Amino acid sequence: MTRIIAAGLLCLSLVCCSGNPGNEQSNREQEFTRKMTDVTLAGRFSSQRSDKIASDKYTISKVSKVTGDLWLIHSRIQYGDHDVTFPVPVRVLWAGDTPVLTLTDVGIPGLGTFTSRLLIYQDQYAGTWSSSKGSGGQMFGRIEKNKP
Repeated sequence: MTRIIAAGLLCLSLVCCSGNPGNEQSNREQEFTRKMTDVTLAGRFSSQRSDKIASDKYTISKVSKVTGDLWLIHSRIQYGDHDVTFPVPVRVLWAGDTPVLTLTDVGIPGLGTFTSRLLIYQDQYAGTWSSSKGSGGQMFGRIEKNKP
């Protein structure tokens, strides 16, 4: 009788714990790709040089995984009098089920060199940024699906 119970518990534990971590990650990446395709990150950013909060907008046509944790974000970046379209290379790291976009000393033509950490959760984003010009601050906003 004890062996039957032990065998039953073993089977139950195998069924409960048999999730495939690789498959879970693949599902997360597919959801990230779906969620971040044809969207606009509409928000605000602060600068350590000023108390002012300004608007910024990142229109993303698509995201594509290159290899490992390296992705390209095909985006139009708009803030102040800047308006550039550029595929931005980012590393996407995961905090559990939450993607964190990491950019470290990446040059963006017409804008400069930037470092950023941007957390994406549900329909919102928040993070930090800094530039080679010595400025930096926070950024936050909402993720909106673009209308056809």
